[in-house]
Amino acid sequence: MVSFAELKGTGAFSPGCSTRVVLDHVMSRWGVLVLWALTDGTRRWGELRRDVDGISEKMLGSTLRQLVADGLVRRESYPTVPPHVEYQLTERGEDLMARMLPLIEWIAVNADDIVTTP
Repeated sequence: MVSFAELKGTGAFSPGCSTRVVLDHVMSRWGVLVLWALTDGTRRWGELRRDVDGISEKMLGSTLRQLVADGLVRRESYPTVPPHVEYQLTERGEDLMARMLPLIEWIAVNADDIVTTP
């Protein structure tokens, strides 16, 4: 594991650092939930809307566009009527989620205690 001191020396804590940009995209509330939903496999737009309860169409679209641009999610569009679009994790996205799932699991197990602690 890389230490804080080693990361700090790379500029990872500087305002314009790409690390901050990627952390913003991946660790945002909706980014985490969309990526998590995609760990179960390919999803269509409507499935993601149902899986990520509470996300607006605008926010889902924005989040997916960003994750696709970051190379974490693949968007496949099929020329049908009505349009058929599928989303799935890329190899990089799968690698990321393999690392994030233990954190998500820890949060799920401990969230109630953390939230209810005065």
